[in-house]
Amino acid sequence: MNKLSAKTKSLFLCILSGILLVLSFPRSDFWILAWVGFVPLFFALHNQSKIKGFLLGYLTGIIFWSGIIYWLVHVTLPGTIVLILYLALYFGIFGLIIATYNSRLTLRQAQGTSPKDTERSRSVPYNFLFIPSLWVLLEYIRSYLFTGFPWALLGHSQYMNLPAIQIADITGAWGVSFLVMLSNVIAYSFYRKKKISWFPILCLTLVFFYGHHQIFESEVQGNYGSGVKVSVIQGNIPQELKWLAKARPYIIKQYTRLTKDAAAKNPDLIIWPEASSPGVLGRDNWIFEEIFSLSRDSKIPLLLGTVTKDKEEYFNSAILLDSEGRIAGHYDKLHLVPFGEYIPLKRFLPFLESVVPIGDINRGKEYTIFELPLNTYGLRDKFAVLICFEDLFPELSRRFTKRGAGFLVNITNDAWYKRTSAADQHLQSSVFRAVENRTFVIRSANTGVSGFISPSGRIISLVGDAFGNHIFVEGFDTRTVSILKRKPSFYTQYGDVFVVFCFLFAIYGIISPQKKLLKKS
Repeated sequence: MNKLSAKTKSLFLCILSGILLVLSFPRSDFWILAWVGFVPLFFALHNQSKIKGFLLGYLTGIIFWSGIIYWLVHVTLPGTIVLILYLALYFGIFGLIIATYNSRLTLRQAQGTSPKDTERSRSVPYNFLFIPSLWVLLEYIRSYLFTGFPWALLGHSQYMNLPAIQIADITGAWGVSFLVMLSNVIAYSFYRKKKISWFPILCLTLVFFYGHHQIFESEVQGNYGSGVKVSVIQGNIPQELKWLAKARPYIIKQYTRLTKDAAAKNPDLIIWPEASSPGVLGRDNWIFEEIFSLSRDSKIPLLLGTVTKDKEEYFNSAILLDSEGRIAGHYDKLHLVPFGEYIPLKRFLPFLESVVPIGDINRGKEYTIFELPLNTYGLRDKFAVLICFEDLFPELSRRFTKRGAGFLVNITNDAWYKRTSAADQHLQSSVFRAVENRTFVIRSANTGVSGFISPSGRIISLVGDAFGNHIFVEGFDTRTVSILKRKPSFYTQYGDVFVVFCFLFAIYGIISPQKKLLKKS
């Protein structure tokens, strides 16, 4: 009976951890819960075997990912199940490693290790460097393995907690994940030992001081250069209409009306979302004559997302039209969505076409930097475009910024996922790209979320209606963004150096207890 009770308790704690973590993400946005969300899992893993540690972690991962990417069922149910089961493996590995070191410490105690040494060693599985480093390393692997899925990083839960995320200009989002996990370790350690370790508390305090300083620096004392007035269009075209031939006149009319309204604000640039044109450039050129003339008539450059055709190849592209309606720049998406825009190893996995709806898109090759006409300072303002989920990958934003982009634009279409939390979760990544590179990020999304994000990660404004809704509403927003004159951030210059340190801490934490155990034997 006691064993059954203990098993039930462990299952309950895992489910609780999963729920707390889900609630820390949109749309609940109770970000404070992430700071203690892993504590129940830590209790569940106490004195568990390796296999049970894996299974308990895996269960927590299934609960978490089911609550995070449930919206993917609107695209593919089998694909959603497979992805949840895969992503939960990282939680399982996390639980396995913790349980492994618990077992080793128990063995050391059985071999006669002194109480003082055992107490010192007991901090290893939950120490203030190893566990956060291990989690960051697992997130990093998940973000790049098999083309990567850096969605819903633990740090992303803090996108509205501005002081906490400013450290991202040094560490990237990984540093924020580290901080949140560190808080969980502190909370668990305090409950177990009934005493406070001041060193990690001091580190957290310094990070928040740094955060407040950087917010002030970015928003008050920043050395601002030229300003660019930009309008973003949110067409709100239902996904089921986007590629219907009979819907083309409606789509063109919708974007024409919104663009003319935005043009009345006299912006320097108007932005349409990903694949906003209802045709393929290079095949349906008659459709684009209307779009080109719209830019020509308004005398305002227009950036639009469209599918383009070059010979027999198709690309997901961004096209910049100048004020004369001529193509002034062209970018083809670099990081494609696997099983969405292409099939990895298509020759060997043809059956996957029956599992998920797969396009036939080719990968781009160039890191295009777009240029606007000469501004009042006699300079050309430059920017780069991230298409769809490219804003999830910090390396792309870094490279564009290092190549001279003064601000970043994310054009996307999240209409696939209906009225769910998908669009808000996607917005989190754009917030971190702004902080990491200390640049404005502008978003234009078909059904939302569209708007402007400052270099401090503050969401300045969003396209919405009178009721505060930001998805599945049509409209536009116009803001002036500043091209900051300042040195590139540490993260822009050096990238994921912090992850290297986390790797070293994690490896040391894995090897060190094993060495001590062998010596004792």
